[in-house]
Amino acid sequence: MTALSDRIAVVAGATRGAGRGIAVELGAAGATVYVTGRSTAGRRSDYNRPETIEETASLVTAAGGCGIPVVLDHLDPAAVAALAARIDAAHGRLDLLVNDVWGGELLTEWNVPVWGHDLDRGLRLLHNAVDTHLIAAHHLLPLLIRRPGGVLVEVTDGTADYNAGRYRLSPFYDLAKMSVIRMAWAHGRDLEPHGCCSVAVTPGWMRSEMMLDHYGVTEAGWREAIAREPHFCISETPRFLGRGIAALAADPRRMRWNGGSTSSGELARVYGIDDLAMLGAQIIDQAVGMAAFAHTRPCGFAADGTDGFEHRQKQGVADTFGQFLMKGRVPFF
Repeated sequence: MTALSDRIAVVAGATRGAGRGIAVELGAAGATVYVTGRSTAGRRSDYNRPETIEETASLVTAAGGCGIPVVLDHLDPAAVAALAARIDAAHGRLDLLVNDVWGGELLTEWNVPVWGHDLDRGLRLLHNAVDTHLIAAHHLLPLLIRRPGGVLVEVTDGTADYNAGRYRLSPFYDLAKMSVIRMAWAHGRDLEPHGCCSVAVTPGWMRSEMMLDHYGVTEAGWREAIAREPHFCISETPRFLGRGIAALAADPRRMRWNGGSTSSGELARVYGIDDLAMLGAQIIDQAVGMAAFAHTRPCGFAADGTDGFEHRQKQGVADTFGQFLMKGRVPFF
């Protein structure tokens, strides 16, 4: 019996990137995973990318779980309510909700004050990144509190401590990422009396499909990009974050995380997790070897490829997170 074989999960925003990695690792732990997204076979979203939500569901099943694709826009409350009703009818409860919807890659303007940022794009970014999480929580958390032990994971960019003293690109982006962290804290207050918990989690520099495309490499050959960007040695697969979330969900002491903000690196340290392509200790060794350089030219993108959180900060890798010297506009996920 695998760790999550009796769990019912929803990963909102699972077509690609972190959401797909999380869903697959929940599947590897035996969970039944409803994966949601807008991109489906024959109809791409505004991202115009080839990944589909059906592919994600197939990967979940192939990993050992049960993947169930659900095509929906999380800005549509009626569609999310219908998903909740479907899960209620089939299972009578929900054990894990992962809010990973973002949808801001095409909307973010880099290092632009509020008066210089396109207003429609900025407000749309907030709707995509914040409203979607609240809509999902409104309709799905009532299923989560049916029995103790439920977990809500809010995926964001940067930890609370890191973001608190740093301005993140623009007021719209900054507000979006901090709102998700605060949301996890607030939900934690409401979930705790029911024996359930909420936590905000950030990946490190993630080798998503879009990031690999940017560097012109595949996952199998990702190290080839290190010649172009040495800091890429500390990058991680989307499944690294997924392994941490799966371990947290299976942890009998999961309530210790309630209302907190953590990273894929900290979860790896606590639960003894390695990434797929490189052992965690090897990543740390390489990053430590770059520490002197990192102090003069800090390295590490955030979950979304911007100027963000380096996932090994909690493990003492000097000061290798922070503002990355931008040489162009690197895609987020």
